Amino acid sequence: MINERPHKNLELWKESMNLVEMIYKLTNSFPKEETFGLKSQLRRAAVSVPSNISEGLTRSTKPAKLHFLNIAFGSMSEIDTQIEISLRLQYLDSEKYESVENKIVQVNKLLSGLIRKLRS
Repeated sequence: MINERPHKNLELWKESMNLVEMIYKLTNSFPKEETFGLKSQLRRAAVSVPSNISEGLTRSTKPAKLHFLNIAFGSMSEIDTQIEISLRLQYLDSEKYESVENKIVQVNKLLSGLIRKLRS
């Protein structure tokens, strides 16, 4: 039987899901006026990562897989920038920033590795 949900076995997908949880928890403390601004943008970008990973891995061709993984990679760049903005606006303290930044680096490494593997 073919595994219809290969993403669920992937460390990359699991860690990207952990990143989503982390982003949701961090943004809970954002000011009310950011509900439809930075808070919403960060959450959408975070959800996009595991969503595109899982969608990409269901595609049958290498170019299609890479297309969705590259979208996930773009979302990671959005998250990185938006977290930096959150720090500069003092919505995050340096400890929370470092924690999420470490998770971003981890997910980026895993995602880059998978993209490299598929390209070779």
